[in-house]
Amino acid sequence: MNYATIIANRLELNVRQVEKTIDLLEQGATVPFIARYRKEATGSLNEVQIAAIRDLLLRLKELDKRREAILASIEEQGKLTPELRKQIEAAESMTDLEDLYLPYRPKRRTRATIAIEKGYEPVADAIMKGQWGDWDDEALQGARDIIAERVSEDVQCRNRVRNVFRRKAMLTSGLARGVDEKDEKVGKFESWLDWKEPIGKAPSHRILALFRGEEAGVLKVHVRPDSDEESIEALTRTVEAHNGASFNKECREQIELAIADSYKRLIGPSIETEYRNLLKEKADKEAIRVFAENLRQLLLAAPMGQKRTLAIDPGFRTGCKVVCLDAQGQLLHNETIYPFTSVREEHAAVSKLEALVEAFQIEAIAIGNGTAGRETEEVVQRCRFKNKVIAVSVSEAGASVYSASDVARREFPDYDVTVRGAVSIGRRLMDPLSELVKIDPKSIGVGQYQHDVDQKQLAASLGDVVESCVNSVGVELNTASRELLSYVSGIGPALADKIVTHRNHNGAFASREALHSVKGLGDKAFEQCAGFLRVRESSNPLDRSAVHPERYALVEKMAASVECDVETLMKDKELRCKIRLEDFVGEDCGMPTLKDIMKELEKPGLDPRAKFEVFEFDKNVTRIEDVQEGMVLPGIVTNITAFGAFVDIGVHQDGLIHVSQMANRRVNDPGEVVHLHQHLKVKVLEVDLRRHRISLTLKNIE
Repeated sequence: MNYATIIANRLELNVRQVEKTIDLLEQGATVPFIARYRKEATGSLNEVQIAAIRDLLLRLKELDKRREAILASIEEQGKLTPELRKQIEAAESMTDLEDLYLPYRPKRRTRATIAIEKGYEPVADAIMKGQWGDWDDEALQGARDIIAERVSEDVQCRNRVRNVFRRKAMLTSGLARGVDEKDEKVGKFESWLDWKEPIGKAPSHRILALFRGEEAGVLKVHVRPDSDEESIEALTRTVEAHNGASFNKECREQIELAIADSYKRLIGPSIETEYRNLLKEKADKEAIRVFAENLRQLLLAAPMGQKRTLAIDPGFRTGCKVVCLDAQGQLLHNETIYPFTSVREEHAAVSKLEALVEAFQIEAIAIGNGTAGRETEEVVQRCRFKNKVIAVSVSEAGASVYSASDVARREFPDYDVTVRGAVSIGRRLMDPLSELVKIDPKSIGVGQYQHDVDQKQLAASLGDVVESCVNSVGVELNTASRELLSYVSGIGPALADKIVTHRNHNGAFASREALHSVKGLGDKAFEQCAGFLRVRESSNPLDRSAVHPERYALVEKMAASVECDVETLMKDKELRCKIRLEDFVGEDCGMPTLKDIMKELEKPGLDPRAKFEVFEFDKNVTRIEDVQEGMVLPGIVTNITAFGAFVDIGVHQDGLIHVSQMANRRVNDPGEVVHLHQHLKVKVLEVDLRRHRISLTLKNIE
C-alpha cells in the first residue's frame, strides 16, 4: 500500500510533503520538532497537519495488519480465491474488510449452522434457485435460517441497509425497561425520556448525554429508521438481482420470510450497532476537540511570572492553609489561619497575613477559588499592607489530585496534602503551564463528558496538546521539573529523570552542549530536544533562544557577514537589517528557517503567552442569592463546551452562556466568540436558586 499517496489524497496535501513527513516520523522525529525545524522538508506543514499524517499513517498500518490476518485465516480454511484476494486487497476501510471476512469468520453455533448440520442446506439452495419440493415445516425453517444468514453476510445487502440507515436513521431515547419514572436518578435525564431526532442533526454533547443515560441504566437508546419497510424492500431487490431466478409463489414466500428475519434478527441490529459506534466516534471526536482546545488555552494562560507569592487554600471549619513561596516557587513557610471561626480569630488572621507579607516581601497573593474563596478574598481586602500587593483568585481544579499524587509526595515528602495543594495554587499563578503539567489533564476540569469518551484517544490528544504547549513556550533547562521536561520533544519521563538527577549531582548546566554529558541522552534525543530548551546563564546567547544548535554556525556566518559577533547581532537591529538572507540559503536551509532565525535573533526566547492582567469580581456579589436578573457582572470563562461557555462570576456557581446567547448572530462554535480565562462582562438572564443555575448572556450589554 502506498501510504503517502493515500494520505496525500485524503488530507489534500502534496505527496512529496507527506513522504518527507513520514520519513521524519519513522526516524523518530516528534511533531513539534518537524513543525519547527524541518520546514523545508515538509513544505512548512503545521503541527495539526503533521499530527493528522501521523494518525492516518497509524490507522492505515492497522488496516494492513488486519488485512494480512484475514487473508491468512481464509487461506488456512482453503477458501481464498483469486477474486476474493483481490477484493480484500482493495478494501479501503475496516468496515469493508470485516464485511468481506464475515462469511469466513469462525463463529459460534448459529441457527444456520445447526440447520446445515441437520442437512437442510440443499433445501435452501433449491429455494434460492426457484425449485420447490415437498418439505416439512422443520426443513423450511432450517432453510430460512440458512438463507437469512447468507443474506446477512452479503456485502451488497449490508451496504443497501447502511444506505437506508444513512438517510433515514433516527436517534431516539426513552425510559429503560423496569425503571420507575419517580426514581431519583431519572431526574438527571428527564429531558431525554421521549427524545427523537435525525442522526445527522444530533450534536456531540446530546449523543454523549443519551449514551451516558443508557450507561446509567435510565435510558434505552436506539439508532434506526422509524420503519423496517424500506430496508426489507432493498434487501429483497438485491437478493432477486443476485440470483436472477424466477421464483414461484412458494419459493418467494419463503425467501421473503427469510429476508424479513435476516433484517430484524441479524442485519438490522448489526448495522444499528455500527451506526451507534459511528455516532459515538463522532461525538467523542468533537468532545475531545473541545477538551483539547480548552486545555491548550488553559496551559497557555498568561503567567504572572517570578514574584514572591503567598498562596491560600481557603476553608471554613478546617481553616485556610497559607504558604509563602520565593520567586522560583520554592516553599519558605506554611501555617494555618482560622478567619471564619470567631471575630477574634478573624483579627488574628488579618494580622498574620500582614506580618507574613512583610516578612517574606510578598508581591502577590493567590487565593483558591473553591469553598470559602470569596470570603477569604474579603479577609485579604481588609489587610493593610505596607507595599502594593496584588490578590488574584486562582482555579483550584485538580489541585487536590496533585496534592495526593506521587509527584507531590516526591516534591514535598515532609508536608501533608493541604500544604501541597496551597503550593500548587501559588505556583499556578506564577506559571500555569509549569504547574499544570504535573496533573492528569482529565482532572483539570475543562472537559465535556471526558469520562464518557474513548480514553485512549483522549489521552493521546491531550498528550499532544501538552507537548505542543510546552515546546511552543520553551523550557528552562536548569529549573524545569521532571514533569515539564518529560514533555519536551525527544525527552520523555526516563530521560527527564536522568537530566534532573545529573543536575542535582553536578550542578546547573552551563550550556545546551552540556546535555551530552547526561547518561543515555544520545545524538538523536539531543537533536529533538535542544532547540526547545533554554539555558539563561549560558555564555552563548543562542542557548537562550529557540535557534537550534545545528544552526549556530550559520548564525555565526551571518554575524561575520556584517562584521560583528552573535551577541552584538542580536542586540543591533540595524546590523540585522543589513543581512541578505538569500546569501545563506542552502540545501537543507531555506527561507522559512532563515526567517525563523531572524525572528529569534530579534526577540530571543520570546514567551508566546499573553501578558498577565489582574482580575476582580464584583465586591457586592459573593453568593448566588446576591445575583439578580439584569445585573451586568465581571466574569472569567472557566470552561467551553459545544453548547456554550461557563463563566465564574464569583459566587461558587458558574453561570452558563448558552450558544444562542453568545452574540447577535448565529454562533456554531462558542470557541469562535470566547476563550478560556477570558475576562468579560456578562448580563444575568435568569437565576434558578432551587437548581443552582445561572443563565447569562453577552447580548445587549451596555
